Amino acid sequence: MNANEKMFVGGLAPQAISVEQLQKKYAKGDETTITDVRFRVARALAANEQQEIRADMEARFLDAMESGFIPAGRINSAAGTDIQATLINCFVQPCGDSVNAESNGKVGIYTALAEAAETMRRGGGVGYDFSQIRPKNAYVKGTHSRASGPLSFMDVFDASCTTVESAGARRGAQMGVLRCDHPDIEAFINGKRTKGKLNNFNISVGVTDAFMQAVDDDLEVELVHAAAPHPDLEGTYQRDDGKYVYRKVHARDLWEQIMKSTYDHAEPGVLFIDRMNAENNLYYCESIQATNPCGEQPLPDYGCCCLGSGNLTKFVISPFTEDARFDMAGFVAMVKTSIRMLDNVLDVSYWPLEKQRAEATAKRRIGLGFLGLGDALVMLRVPYNSPRALEWAAKVSEAMRDAAYEASIELAREKGAFPLLDVEKYLQSGFASRLPAHIKAGIREHGIRNSHLLSIAPTGTITLVFADNASNGIEPAFGWGYNRKVRQEDGTTKSQMVFDHALRVYHEQLGLGQVLVNDHDGSVEFRDLPDYFVHARDISATEHVQMLEAVQPFIDTSISKTVNVAEDYPYEAFKNLYLDGWKAGLKGLATYRPNDTLGSVLSDATAVAPAAIAPVVPDDDPLVKRFQARPEGDLESMTSKVEYYNVEGKQSAYLSISFMTVKGTIDGTEVEIERPVEFFMPAGQRTEGQQWITASMRLLSIVARSGGSIAKALANLRETVWDKGPVRCGHIVREDSVQIPRHHDSEVAALAYALQRMLAKRGFLDADGNQVPVRVLSQAYARRSRVSSEFVEANDEQIGKSKPFYGNGLGKKCPACGAHEMHKIDGCLKCLNCGEAGSCG
Repeated sequence: MNANEKMFVGGLAPQAISVEQLQKKYAKGDETTITDVRFRVARALAANEQQEIRADMEARFLDAMESGFIPAGRINSAAGTDIQATLINCFVQPCGDSVNAESNGKVGIYTALAEAAETMRRGGGVGYDFSQIRPKNAYVKGTHSRASGPLSFMDVFDASCTTVESAGARRGAQMGVLRCDHPDIEAFINGKRTKGKLNNFNISVGVTDAFMQAVDDDLEVELVHAAAPHPDLEGTYQRDDGKYVYRKVHARDLWEQIMKSTYDHAEPGVLFIDRMNAENNLYYCESIQATNPCGEQPLPDYGCCCLGSGNLTKFVISPFTEDARFDMAGFVAMVKTSIRMLDNVLDVSYWPLEKQRAEATAKRRIGLGFLGLGDALVMLRVPYNSPRALEWAAKVSEAMRDAAYEASIELAREKGAFPLLDVEKYLQSGFASRLPAHIKAGIREHGIRNSHLLSIAPTGTITLVFADNASNGIEPAFGWGYNRKVRQEDGTTKSQMVFDHALRVYHEQLGLGQVLVNDHDGSVEFRDLPDYFVHARDISATEHVQMLEAVQPFIDTSISKTVNVAEDYPYEAFKNLYLDGWKAGLKGLATYRPNDTLGSVLSDATAVAPAAIAPVVPDDDPLVKRFQARPEGDLESMTSKVEYYNVEGKQSAYLSISFMTVKGTIDGTEVEIERPVEFFMPAGQRTEGQQWITASMRLLSIVARSGGSIAKALANLRETVWDKGPVRCGHIVREDSVQIPRHHDSEVAALAYALQRMLAKRGFLDADGNQVPVRVLSQAYARRSRVSSEFVEANDEQIGKSKPFYGNGLGKKCPACGAHEMHKIDGCLKCLNCGEAGSCG
């Protein structure tokens, strides 16, 4: 780097929410800054080194964190403290079939429950494979009764998680897995359709290659278990391998249930367990059937997630310029030090269970990944959904792989290889067999310290606190800025503006300052951003999967990736995502589509048949239908008295909007909405200098009847400026409850603002003046008597504050505030109403 080049190293002032979350989650004692936390973590991890090099290692560890390495949340929170909490984010725990006794090498169900409770009490999330539990209606020989099935026991684990999490600040997280050939698989797929059921679980189906091939070939599959069915159960038989066939189903019918459930309420995900085991470096001494709660770590029984991430944005040189490039040498140096740090975590961590310590010691599994991929691409001026981005992400991932394995070989020379290493078998695994020749030679000569080294996790909170809200993990940016409501200790909430890191750097580079807020109404402005500013909702589902496909070959465990699609994303384009992921060689996949099913009361569906898919019907969007003139007959209208102040003093006017009902078709479904078609100000109110009012109202009416965007037209009118000084209309409410007058640049802008408020009250626009989706409009029209409960009446405090696109009560119920606004964002559940966050990162 020469003197004229600039590497952005985080010179921006920290955002308020980052400081608050630092104090809430990570700072201990008198710590007040990120540097304070880093000093503590560096000292704690260096304490595991030999005395003569301890000071040097502490300095190296601190430098690595200052350069871009961010240890996982549990490390930042508990390392170097006297808290008896684990430094490990998550575990996988075994669960057998017997209630109490061990069976097939698995502990009994209630032993598993107690071990999980202890693990969560110490701060760790837990994943389980419940496939060992005999299905519903299996024969229980000891009591001559019928088994209740794995879902009944999952309810017990769910309740235990609720109890444990109530005792501490960190919310519990669980992953429940069931094999695709388990006789209760259909009940499992639909297990979360009942409101309030399994709230503390993510669920995923463990899918085999044989099943996926049957889906592709349209064949039947057998649903089997080692436990015998009850004698009264008809149609069962025993196979040659000793397992009992409970029934047969068409693979595609079962697959359709998985995809429809995922489309409707974002679960289950899928885990391609055969591929996980084929790629596993330790295929020769362990079997993997489950993952941690977010899916980035396929793990054996008692396996752990010892995680950390490198912030890619810290290595972008001269961002947003023609000379923008990535400091690969600096990144590689950071990776090598990070591997040593994570290896030390295994030795200094508090372990909830001795079995977890023994498993970690025998294999020394760790997981280094990266965060900020989306923002780094933006800073390099590369669109996330471009071939160049895929090529670059693969190149960075390959460099990370090679540096991590080289560092672990060096650690093996110094400290010894992991005890269960069998070099030749290790190098024959699906992943290790693809390592470069020099790394294979190093392993043969010196061994390797860690069985696994790489994992790309969701990084929600650590990204917000330690990376200035850069994009999470492998994800693109979720958005460029939004107003986030944060729950306070006294139960109240307050709003805080949050900006994406890449956007802040962009404005800093251009000298436009850090506060990107309209002084008049508090709204966030992002005008004329270059086309490489691509966020999650700009990207198709297929493009999300393509990024996974590009990176996965260089990651020895897995990647947490949520394919976010819009609420109106068609099922026909969605239904093959998981099949395409299997064909692409992925290890697993999860999706999230905000919709009206999430958070609503759903009936129990323990054996739901696959829903019929209607043929594709061309859309007939009722929002864009054209009408040549005002419809005949009576129209519903709303009229509002608007008061405002201009240079001549207080003024008042009555504004009216007329509506009509319009029918159409979206994704093959008939919809009916209410749409504004006429705007006017009744005569007798206008002065001679206000001829513009008639013109503006006629213009808006023409736009409304032509199918144009009323939201955009009103937004444009709000930008009108005149030379007579500001106009005061409405007010905003500060956090201290003081009302402050709202000012506009003209009378036109003030009345456009008033019209936005009217349409927001009606439910046609949201609180920011954005268009409400057609499906939501249709649902509201169908239950007009409940409109007030479907759309929050906009007030001056709400209008102009940025809000995520799908903040319309379509999420899961938040355990903190009760709002149906828990959405999966970058792999983590977050409440868009109160700011409650999940356990990832």
